[in-house]
Amino acid sequence: MTTKHLLTAAIAVIFAGNVANAKVWTLQECLKYALAHNIQLQQRKITVASDHEDVLQSQSALFPSLSFSTNQNMSWRPFAESTINLTNGSMTTNRNTVSYNGSYGLNANWTVWNGNRNTNTIKQNKISEQMAMLDVEQQANSIQEQIAQLYVQILYENEAVKVSKEIVKASEMQRDRAKVMVEVGSLARVDLVQLEAQVTQDQYSLVNAQSQLANYKLQLKQLLEIHNDDEFDIAIPDISDDKVLGIIPDELSVYNAALKSRPEIQSSKLNIESSEIAIASARAGYMPTVSLTAGIGTSNSSGQHTAFPKQVKTNLSNSLGVTVSMPIFDQHQARTNIRKAKYNYTTSELNLLDQQKQLYSTIENYWLNATTSQQQFVYARTNVKSMQESYDLVSEQFSLGLKNIVELTTGKNNLLQAEQQKLQTKYTALLNRAMLNFYAGEPINL
Repeated sequence: MTTKHLLTAAIAVIFAGNVANAKVWTLQECLKYALAHNIQLQQRKITVASDHEDVLQSQSALFPSLSFSTNQNMSWRPFAESTINLTNGSMTTNRNTVSYNGSYGLNANWTVWNGNRNTNTIKQNKISEQMAMLDVEQQANSIQEQIAQLYVQILYENEAVKVSKEIVKASEMQRDRAKVMVEVGSLARVDLVQLEAQVTQDQYSLVNAQSQLANYKLQLKQLLEIHNDDEFDIAIPDISDDKVLGIIPDELSVYNAALKSRPEIQSSKLNIESSEIAIASARAGYMPTVSLTAGIGTSNSSGQHTAFPKQVKTNLSNSLGVTVSMPIFDQHQARTNIRKAKYNYTTSELNLLDQQKQLYSTIENYWLNATTSQQQFVYARTNVKSMQESYDLVSEQFSLGLKNIVELTTGKNNLLQAEQQKLQTKYTALLNRAMLNFYAGEPINL
């Protein structure tokens, strides 16, 4: 056995050993695991929680604010002169080098009316929270689509490996048969050399197909956020031809269902609503602001012949005020804000139209690919059967010396191409039909 043959056999053994020890994942297990562990999805859920806090804060802005403040000061006059005080007929000398004073206040502020800015802010924050939740759904849908595509690609590559193995097996049988024919003198040695080269080429194609299969499995494993050293493999479902040729839903019905359920469409509609509220908030710039203020305060200081409690009581004061602020000329800030808010509203409407167009285009492509692939699959099955019969006949005639090596190689290549076309149309039809059902609101299922 040559070095190339040994290397090929070793790689095949490694692949077989890895698959034998791998954990087998079904499509539903992959989807469930990804929705629970995907990092980007978890980050978007944190954004939802943060937006909810903004809603609570904006609701609290409707209530008055209350704060307590105190101010304590101490001064030192090292060169102060002595003073003489007359108290109850007695004279006392006082030289105060250190003095202090303090103040205490409890203040309240309440915005009674500001053009409904606070109310509109609450509405906008609630919409932002809903849009963040829809963003979570959109990310989840994107992850599921990626997983389904990789899963189907693995199924395709798995079938391609099987076909390559059969091709290698057939090439080896032809090579062994050619050796016997060379020994009896019915075949030239140059033809045997070509067959041996063809075996090597087919073995290389097999290793390449196995490498592609391993690469797609690695991509799926990484998408699932699995970073350990455990082996990874997927379950191979039994996919009959009847399932491949199942009924394809109408593109218009899928589109109408998607308009009602797809999060990107709902998010665009909420964005229009938020932009409309932003216009009302901008118009509040022309309106007055009314606020109430209230406070209670007191103070104390040193150098007094009054005790601290009495000072606090004596200096106690209360206040109540109303503030009305009316904009007269604001350098066109309100007008600019209103115009920009209207531009954003128009942009939001255009974004919705763009999302609807993209959605229809995506569904239309899925429908066209599903329909075309189903039709191609029907012809591909017939083509494989014809190419198999033709190859078997050419192979038999080659054994009898009636066909040359070129005709044999051509027949095998035609069969391989037919098998690949069949597999491609099979899994393309399967994936696109599953995506149509998914956009119509059904879970992804092959």
